[in-house]
Amino acid sequence: MKKIIVFASGSGTNAENIIKYFSNTEIAKVVSVFTNNANAKVIDRAKNHQIPVEIFEKNELLERNVLQKIQKIDPDLIVLAGFLLKFPENIIEQYPNKIINIHPALLPNYGGKGMYGMHIHRAIVNNKEKETGISIHYVNEHYDEGGIIFQANVALTDEDTPETVAEKIHELEQKHFPEIIHRLLDINSNI
Repeated sequence: MKKIIVFASGSGTNAENIIKYFSNTEIAKVVSVFTNNANAKVIDRAKNHQIPVEIFEKNELLERNVLQKIQKIDPDLIVLAGFLLKFPENIIEQYPNKIINIHPALLPNYGGKGMYGMHIHRAIVNNKEKETGISIHYVNEHYDEGGIIFQANVALTDEDTPETVAEKIHELEQKHFPEIIHRLLDINSNI
């Protein structure tokens, strides 16, 4: 069975969705959740599913502490699900094409430092975009610039608010993220 580590910084709805999805498969299992936020709701969500949680500080991510913990687990895939820190090159180098992220916009638009969550949804509404969506991509040394694996879009109306955009994006994330992870692990049996 393949091992997945999930990194998250906030509420953890995507992390929990992935945990639940893979608890019903033979292909993989979420074996640990890593977070940089000791108050993140993802901690309770993971513990409710008996998933071990690693809480770390930003400097531990930049040094070797987090990398060493990852190496002990030896994951097949590292999934960033609402993880807000820039992923360090020392981990990316150790796990090429084994780290993926979900972004709540259609990259390359609305990507980069500071572009996450409601910041993106507000910008999309302010710019009167007619559609938005999600992008699942590989992680490289730059924010939101790794190769795109999958995108899904959703139409917007003039009545949409940042909050309704967030709801539409959340639906796309919940539907597609676990399926794309499954497909990646299935296709890349050597991943």
